[in-house]
Amino acid sequence: MKRKFLAVFLLAVIGAALIPFETSLQAEQKAAGFRSTKLDLPLRQQIGQMGYLAALSGFRSPLAMYTFLEANEAWANTQWSKVQSLLEQTTTLQPRSRAYWDLAAWHMAWNASQAAMDDPKQPSEFLRKRAQHAYFDIGREFLEKGIENIPDDYYLYQKLGELYRQKYEDHCKAAEAYKKAAEFEKSPDYVKRFYGYELAQCPGHEKEAYEYLRKRYEMGDKERLPSLINYLKKLENDLDVPEAERIKSE
Repeated sequence: MKRKFLAVFLLAVIGAALIPFETSLQAEQKAAGFRSTKLDLPLRQQIGQMGYLAALSGFRSPLAMYTFLEANEAWANTQWSKVQSLLEQTTTLQPRSRAYWDLAAWHMAWNASQAAMDDPKQPSEFLRKRAQHAYFDIGREFLEKGIENIPDDYYLYQKLGELYRQKYEDHCKAAEAYKKAAEFEKSPDYVKRFYGYELAQCPGHEKEAYEYLRKRYEMGDKERLPSLINYLKKLENDLDVPEAERIKSE
């Protein structure tokens, strides 16, 4: 009991000392358009009184690391609801860490969804697929919330594109996400190519995709990858591009 009281006292003292710094930091983040961590009642209920006090005292980063490690332990034990809850705590405590949002989406949309599909306790394929898609949705929500908190980075848009492409098999939504990612100056070239690839598979956008990929082809050898060439040739056939205007056989 004395140790618990001492821990609470130390956190309170340190927290009081950090208040001016935290206030200044929050003001700078707000001015820059960042979203701050919402230390509300639901979070307090999730992480407990000691954890809540630690968060108030300026220890959000180590507390987030702790909840993330706990989530990984729950993952190892296939406790998916606990994994989700702990990852929600982690991302709430550190909303500007793209790694936490990315890993949260991966655990839900890839790991938990596959476990739901392979669940030996559920004989109904329909129910397994429904559970699988529910985890797809949870993963998507993590990425969308991450984008809200980190709107100045291409990475989570790219991951959202991957999710729509690989899990939902929704090429139109994937193209939208990749397009947003591609608009960032620092986005890799492969993200820009994937925008064209997904657009090529979105019904009604074949001409737009052809024009986009053709421009990338004209950029030189660096862009003339087998995948891009294959998409271009297919689009040339689909759009009946005149033989004289087609790319040379590679």
